[in-house]
Amino acid sequence: MADRYIALLRGINVGGHRVKMDRLRQLFEELGFANVSSYISSGNIFFDTSENDRQLLMGKIEPHLFSSLGYEVPVLLRTVNEVQAILDQDPFKDIKKTDDNRFCVMFTDDPLNDKLDLPIQSSKNDMDLVAVNRYEAFVIWHIINGRPPSGKFPDDLIPARNTTRFFHTLKKILLAAKK
Repeated sequence: MADRYIALLRGINVGGHRVKMDRLRQLFEELGFANVSSYISSGNIFFDTSENDRQLLMGKIEPHLFSSLGYEVPVLLRTVNEVQAILDQDPFKDIKKTDDNRFCVMFTDDPLNDKLDLPIQSSKNDMDLVAVNRYEAFVIWHIINGRPPSGKFPDDLIPARNTTRFFHTLKKILLAAKK
């Protein structure tokens, strides 16, 4: 039985790393994945596979993207059910949304410390870490003078190998992946 995966690609169509979504879909199809589709141009690819070894999948996808695109593209994989559980957790539900904050989910492959005394503010006071689960950190970005955060959390708090999606976009990603 095939699982539906959501590949969250880091650094797609930012920093000069431009690639069209039809090209990305083609690269995933070349790896033998079925029902490949995408959502918006920021690197969200959906595919079906019977392979359930995530490390093996990433070990196939990342080198293929590198050899085809000429730059490294970190890939974080989640199943549709895992993304649904992340959305169901919703630690933002009791936090007032304003024009100057953005609710984000940071995805990592390394387990996060679930014994943190939260919230934790970034060194530049432009982000608040408000919740974690095993592989996701829930962060509020503060928009200061119209600009998104420029700081980061220490690597021992949130590993450098991560990618971020806005919470409201993650809802749309899940809907698109279920189609």
